[in-house]
Amino acid sequence: MGDKSYTFRYPVVLSIAGSDSCGGAGIQADLKAIAALGGYGCTAITAITAQNTCGVSGIWPLPLEALRAQMEAVFTDLHVDAVKTGMLHNVETVSCVAEAVRKYKVKNLVVDPVLVATSGDALSKGGIVEAMKQELFPLATLITPNLTEAEILSGQKIATLDDMKKVAAQLLAFSPQGVLIKGGHLTGDQMIDVLLVAGMKEPRLLESDRIETDNLHGTGCTLSSAIATFLAQGLPLEEAVVQAKEYVWQAICSGAAVFTGHGHGPLNHGWQPVQQQKIKLNA
Repeated sequence: MGDKSYTFRYPVVLSIAGSDSCGGAGIQADLKAIAALGGYGCTAITAITAQNTCGVSGIWPLPLEALRAQMEAVFTDLHVDAVKTGMLHNVETVSCVAEAVRKYKVKNLVVDPVLVATSGDALSKGGIVEAMKQELFPLATLITPNLTEAEILSGQKIATLDDMKKVAAQLLAFSPQGVLIKGGHLTGDQMIDVLLVAGMKEPRLLESDRIETDNLHGTGCTLSSAIATFLAQGLPLEEAVVQAKEYVWQAICSGAAVFTGHGHGPLNHGWQPVQQQKIKLNA
């Protein structure tokens, strides 16, 4: 490429996830959130979905060689500061991703165990839960299940805040550095998420006002990619989660009254002006 004198680079976040044809979740939501927070987003697509705000009508997993080639292309050229995973449709995909995470010594890994879409449609096949627990969770900086996913992963019913705390401790035993259980599906005026980081005596409760809207498509994808972006910028895990939650809450507020489709519409990822972040080379 010639002799160039560079001083800075962008914080790079790799999203390993499925493609959402209506643009509200998956790879598309991840790229919007990463860009909105000043990061540089790149992708390795695991599957192509046909979906809109009303539901998922088809899922086509990409061949493992295609996924592996995408990850290798990114890792061998760019300085990847953080990785987030979304929809990993089957056991083989989980194993492929875990292999790449180990091979390229990923420092910041946010695992969003996407098992069910906002519409209620299943997004994964049988056996994937154990594969995640055994292969991917031990490599994670943070896992971010919602209540439904936390119930599937733990085998426990979650009906109260105390249930969330117990399940968070149970999932932390699979060796991630932290667990964030999202409590948006519980009833009440307040939405309470439970964050448990290794070494904490008690989990931290993260509260926010509930926003009455159907426009929540891609909320989990957006949150996990926002956390990964703040980690890529060098924030400590707990602070990255707090700032990501604030970004998502504002994105929900800004998009709450906007019509986009006849079902669960998306967030407003671009609610704030972009402040491009840079990292000094060799810092």
